Amino acid sequence: MIDRRQMIGGLSAAVLVTPARAQSGWSPRADIPWSSQEVYGTVWRGRAVIAGGMAPGLQGLRAGINPLDRTGLYSPRADSWTEGPRLPAPRHHPVLATSRDQVFAFGGFAVTEAGGWVATTDTLVMDDAAWRPASPMPRLQCETVAVALGDRVHLASGRAPRGDRNLAWGDQGDIDLHQVFDPVAGRWMTARPCPLARNSATGAEIGGKFYLAGGRRVGEGNSAQLDVYDPKTDRWDTLRPMPRAAGGLAGAALGGRLYVFGGEGGPGVIADCWSYDPKTDTWRAETRMRTPRHGLCGVAGGGRIYAIGGGAKESGGQVTAVVEVLRP
Repeated sequence: MIDRRQMIGGLSAAVLVTPARAQSGWSPRADIPWSSQEVYGTVWRGRAVIAGGMAPGLQGLRAGINPLDRTGLYSPRADSWTEGPRLPAPRHHPVLATSRDQVFAFGGFAVTEAGGWVATTDTLVMDDAAWRPASPMPRLQCETVAVALGDRVHLASGRAPRGDRNLAWGDQGDIDLHQVFDPVAGRWMTARPCPLARNSATGAEIGGKFYLAGGRRVGEGNSAQLDVYDPKTDRWDTLRPMPRAAGGLAGAALGGRLYVFGGEGGPGVIADCWSYDPKTDTWRAETRMRTPRHGLCGVAGGGRIYAIGGGAKESGGQVTAVVEVLRP
């Protein structure tokens, strides 16, 4: 069994929330052709793209982690999936982002025969036929959040080895690392660290800024913290926290608002959905997901929010292929 060691984190400040609107709601869409959790996604040429993740094998996740090498492309217009090129090797938690009409996958974990999590610095770029290597990350950074700001991709927060060992989940610790990838130059830079070291957060770009929400801290539980990064000033600011602490959640931006949904909140898996308005620094309750999940993917497109895959039980169990769409 995957040792997640989770506790409930308290809110760090009072939260202003407005009621959910009756007209909003989630509805089902075509399932992924395979089950996957700990999966990330991006939007590319009008389609959602997912890659990697993990699913149960013949003996299930309790006997070990089973990473995936599969890539899926979802067309909202056709409500259908096609399979893209396979990753060079199975990975779970590779984080995806789109920059300059290219899809990139960063890091993730390979799995040893003994079931350990080995963090990787791989950077991959997808074309129509294959994933090919790009400039690797200078420093290990997994279970992170990747957001494209202009022509660059920012990775902030996550997990990395705390020492020389990189053989198991227990070797990893929370980080506040903020790495920036320039696809044009093919080089990496380091920006100001995020205010709170944590992993399994979510985020999105709004108005040229990086919003980073939630996550968990090993041994301390979940976080409700919301931070924003301005690349013009290389500065982070901490905003009004989420109404509920959550790790392993998903998020996406639509209509100038940040939507966050799902995750693990202790006890159980979360169905909650909230949206945040940067103009007023307030949160609004949205309709809860039909299927509570964590380790799911969130993307936005065509005026809709999509929640893709994820696990319907805490830790590594009941992996789903569920896709739901929110019409705000």
